[in-house]
Amino acid sequence: MTSGYDKNEILIKMDKSLSSFKKDLGTIRTGRANPSMLDLISIEAYGKKMPINQLGTITVPEPRSITIQVWDKANVTLVDSAIKKSNLGINPQIDGQTLRIHIPQLTEERRLELVKSLKSLGEKAKISTRNIRRESNDNVKKLLKEKKISEDKSKNYEKEVQKITDLNIEKIDKILSEKEKEILNQ
Repeated sequence: MTSGYDKNEILIKMDKSLSSFKKDLGTIRTGRANPSMLDLISIEAYGKKMPINQLGTITVPEPRSITIQVWDKANVTLVDSAIKKSNLGINPQIDGQTLRIHIPQLTEERRLELVKSLKSLGEKAKISTRNIRRESNDNVKKLLKEKKISEDKSKNYEKEVQKITDLNIEKIDKILSEKEKEILNQ
């Protein structure tokens, strides 16, 4: 292909955007225990901010509970307070160097809040996808302006980019819809 337009690069960027979206969805509490829901919580320890999984072992012994075995006793209260301050609505219980977290049943009000934040995450992912499309189309226009490609080729590239964008947005909508059903039908 001509330099400035690379379909594979566009696909890779779109896949990264989708992967990031899926990771963000994993942090949303759905009434089931999931270690990734703690991923966004960081603790000030050893002079820098660290995620919980770098301070202890996170396990899911039952579908509705999480256990964190903190390696350093000095960090137990730090991890506890960070979890309490997060907007997850969970309250750990300290047992020595172990924190036990029971995941409560979601209320209808909380489910609706989660759906709202899901849609917000979905919109961010779509914006990211559209930005990749805009960047790709700008590259194509630049190539056309520099007379490195013909106008027909430029139109074909733009159609190709639009197809890729539409497919990615379709995937985002499908994932959003599935997650929304999961939250509302528990």
